[in-house]
Amino acid sequence: MSKIAAAVLSFVCLAVFAMPMSAQLIPHGNAYVGAAYSRSDIIVNRYGFKGWNGSGEFIPFVRRSYFGVVLDASGFYRPGISLYNFLLGPRISYQYGKWRPFGHAMGGVQRLISDSITYHPIAYDIGGGVDYKLPFRNFSWRVQGDYVHSRELSASQNQVRASTGLVWRF
Repeated sequence: MSKIAAAVLSFVCLAVFAMPMSAQLIPHGNAYVGAAYSRSDIIVNRYGFKGWNGSGEFIPFVRRSYFGVVLDASGFYRPGISLYNFLLGPRISYQYGKWRPFGHAMGGVQRLISDSITYHPIAYDIGGGVDYKLPFRNFSWRVQGDYVHSRELSASQNQVRASTGLVWRF
């Protein structure tokens, strides 16, 4: 069998079996992607960054749909500096009609690249936001704000970030 035929067959199998399999692996959750802005104090300088934010949340307990576990990743950029956050933690939410406010506390690692020097401090995030259900099936719009704190070389880095974007609920 040629490589093209194998690739087409694999794609067809994934398309046919994806829906039944996804219901068994993760019963409920959402995926988010959006644009973000950050104000960061790095060592002694304050910078404004533009970038992206994305997260995946799964709700492990069907009877306790207000509790979820979220994996969050973000990237922020300005000339000469790149800043990435990789965070994991619990999220508490509640549904009020079309609105779903939430709060989370996460921990993880931050990657700071400045003038080809890379740092990997541990980061802590406290934040929250709200999702508004759109008229399209399974889609919401999110507005989110976070405070991220990390410490590198006995100096604190504080980051306030805001993001907005589209949520797909499954």
